[in-house]
Amino acid sequence: MSYTVRPARSADILGIHHLLAPLVDRRILLGKDLAVLYGAVQEFFVAEQDGQLIGCGALHVMWEDLGEVRTLIVRDDWLRHGVGRAIVERLEERAEELGLTRLFCLTFEVDFFTRRGFEPIGEQVVDPDVYSQLLRSPDEGVAEFLDLAHVKPNTLGNTRMLKSL
Repeated sequence: MSYTVRPARSADILGIHHLLAPLVDRRILLGKDLAVLYGAVQEFFVAEQDGQLIGCGALHVMWEDLGEVRTLIVRDDWLRHGVGRAIVERLEERAEELGLTRLFCLTFEVDFFTRRGFEPIGEQVVDPDVYSQLLRSPDEGVAEFLDLAHVKPNTLGNTRMLKSL
């Protein structure tokens, strides 16, 4: 069962949206509009086998040294085949290429991310000056990173985790 992990192309966005839909229905991930996904295509890597998408993940740059692993999805029939690990490894490589030294994730999959070197975090992981700058971001992922009150209903049960690269 071989597969390939590669940077996403705009033609992959409908497939990413399709991978996302069942997790949105189960309230595991928040839905994303197609326009948002197309706008973030350069952040995504996809895993495919025989032309079919079996997984995806995105790297979103949040600050000079900080990125977020987002929208990590592996199709149910491909779980426990190393697909998620392979996607995260590619995202980490890309983060290092961009000069990032830390990666954040918000996840229910604590064991998976712990095996990848992520650790649960508290509230203050950036200095106050960076915090005040990040507060200006309209991005909901940044609000989740900052653990702001208005996103708490979306993050219940999730664990905020961080990894140093």
